[in-house]
Amino acid sequence: MKILILFAHPAFQKSNANRVLVKDIKKIEGVTFHDLYEEYPEFDIDIKREKELLTQNDVIIFHHPMFWYSTPAILKEWQDIVLEHGWAYGMDGDALKGKLFFNAITAGGPRQAYDKEGLHSNDINDFLAPIRQTAILCNMIPLPPFVVYGTHGIIREDLDNYKNNYFQLLNNLCEDNIDIEKMKEELGFILGEKPGIELDYRQETLLLEDGKTPKKIIVVPKRIVNIVV
Repeated sequence: MKILILFAHPAFQKSNANRVLVKDIKKIEGVTFHDLYEEYPEFDIDIKREKELLTQNDVIIFHHPMFWYSTPAILKEWQDIVLEHGWAYGMDGDALKGKLFFNAITAGGPRQAYDKEGLHSNDINDFLAPIRQTAILCNMIPLPPFVVYGTHGIIREDLDNYKNNYFQLLNNLCEDNIDIEKMKEELGFILGEKPGIELDYRQETLLLEDGKTPKKIIVVPKRIVNIVV
């Protein structure tokens, strides 16, 4: 599969975490890294070109920092003008049908801050609900987010681990090593039926959190081996 990363960070040069995460990402075969702020510093987004990029790829990723519980401004502008009625959704709007979608996010606060009992009173999935619903409206298949927590105080070793797992995820998607249909069959969250579940992509054995019921899912090439409740 081919991947389009829509990267949005208005102060990329100041972001230690994101500079590490995306270094050498363009070298991954099958990945197109598209920096929206670099490409459109005046927000003059080329709608035709953006549609062409979307059409040419199978996986769409919004890679961005968590800004006021949402995306940076240019990514919202991008959604408003690129995802047109009759093209992305609505009558005859099936240009994105069947494409995979997820957010790759850096969050300054620690994991425990994004919890019902934490500082923000909600988890990451709650804040991403409008974006997930946008993907569903556009007939895409939303996957759980890839989240790097605690970037304000993260040590380099942990950041390198996040990067390695992000690259592993990208490579697995490019090589079609994740059985999405099986995941849809076994785990209803893929289509938004269980939006509270979050995959922890940091581990080889992926951890799912569904309320207070932890589950584990082992993903290997082309199939899911086991789900343990």
